[in-house]
Amino acid sequence: MNLRPQRRDQVSLDMTPLIDVVFLLLIFFMVSTTFDKQTAVKVDLPEAQSIAEKTQEDRIMVVVDGRGHIYINDRELINNEVDTVKRTLLKIADGNRDIPVIVRVDKSAPFQAPMTVMDAAAQAQLSRLSFVARQASEQP
Repeated sequence: MNLRPQRRDQVSLDMTPLIDVVFLLLIFFMVSTTFDKQTAVKVDLPEAQSIAEKTQEDRIMVVVDGRGHIYINDRELINNEVDTVKRTLLKIADGNRDIPVIVRVDKSAPFQAPMTVMDAAAQAQLSRLSFVARQASEQP
């Protein structure tokens, strides 16, 4: 009969891998939450007193930069002809005439470029056209 107390092996849990994983998750969430929805094209918007922009997933975003180049859903068009803009809008709309078209125009853009976008949207029978501006107190 063995009357000596049994020696139990000490159980140890190494916390280093757990801390590493938690630290990496913390960095990931900190970095991913700092991303802000911005357009790839730098546009200095004109000012307005009130802004009513809806956040919708199903929309067409048209950006006109300071040189008058037109971007539709962050892709630059090969030219600024009305027919090219119209065909691109129709292709993206895919038969949906109620899809909103949101236009962001740089305040130094030539006047012809937003007129081309409006004309193309009218020819494509896309009637939900809105322009985005920044409030007077915002900085570019």
